[in-house]
Amino acid sequence: MEQITADSRIVHVAAAAILDKQGRVLISRRHEQAHQGGLWEFPGGKLEPGETVLAGLARELREELGIRLLRSDPLIKITHHYADRCVLLDVHRVLQFAGEPRGMEGQPLRWQLPAAMRAVEFPAADRPIITALQLPDRYLITGGDPARPTEFLQRLENALQQGLSLVQLRAHALSDFAYNRLAEAAWGLCRRYRARLLLSRPGQLLTWADGVHMTRHQLAACQERPRLSGWVGASCHDLHELRQAERLGLDYALLSPVQPTASHPGASPLGWQCFAQWVEAVNLPVYALGGLGLESLDRAKQSGAQGVAAISAWWGNQPPPKP
Repeated sequence: MEQITADSRIVHVAAAAILDKQGRVLISRRHEQAHQGGLWEFPGGKLEPGETVLAGLARELREELGIRLLRSDPLIKITHHYADRCVLLDVHRVLQFAGEPRGMEGQPLRWQLPAAMRAVEFPAADRPIITALQLPDRYLITGGDPARPTEFLQRLENALQQGLSLVQLRAHALSDFAYNRLAEAAWGLCRRYRARLLLSRPGQLLTWADGVHMTRHQLAACQERPRLSGWVGASCHDLHELRQAERLGLDYALLSPVQPTASHPGASPLGWQCFAQWVEAVNLPVYALGGLGLESLDRAKQSGAQGVAAISAWWGNQPPPKP
């Protein structure tokens, strides 16, 4: 396992993605004379010596916005090197707070949906945070029955009815023609449930698709981010591959296997400690994959994951009953 050591020169910052009931996020504008002045940012500030992240976050929200932190989840950690400094952004998604936010230091505030955020209006260090806010915490990889479209689509609809909103269409055995036909039908279902569909064949990306997912071999062969619209992600199994995904500017990665899996019985699981260490070393949202389901979601988030990706946990061993 590759050793990763902390740098004591890094400025450790606690930041908040504060959500309201409409799913909007509160952002504030930096004063013109400040570092990265004039740009929008997520509220927060530098931790004091010996202060925990949650304590620092609560203090910053009280001082900056006049609100009291009640409940939050880890979202993402970002280490960014500017020309004059290095910052570690420890970002939490604030799910509950007391009080009405106001600019206690005269800073303008704005509520904005993540989908409407423009990366150029934020400091470079904040840009992976925007992606993390736009991505859900559950990621479905389709399983069996792609050669039997009726059963396959029944399974997919059943998963979508559970609230899953990000789907990777994985059907390696199909011809390109059969894959594209299945993709069109799956896309129709996903649109009905307001979900996004990612295709697992970059060479066959259809213009209406929401993005593409690459295998580890396709990732290794890439010299630059695929010039495709929508999200681009990749499967990773070690820190080198995660760093390749980060270097290419991908939107997310899947890291596996975290736990033993029936589909890959010979693969050595990473375990949560290794998973957390590797995820902290890169600046992009990472889903935990391998032997996981909804019951693992909290553990995954505490380990730095965007959320959980799974096949069997949401696909099921039997096709769902016909309506």
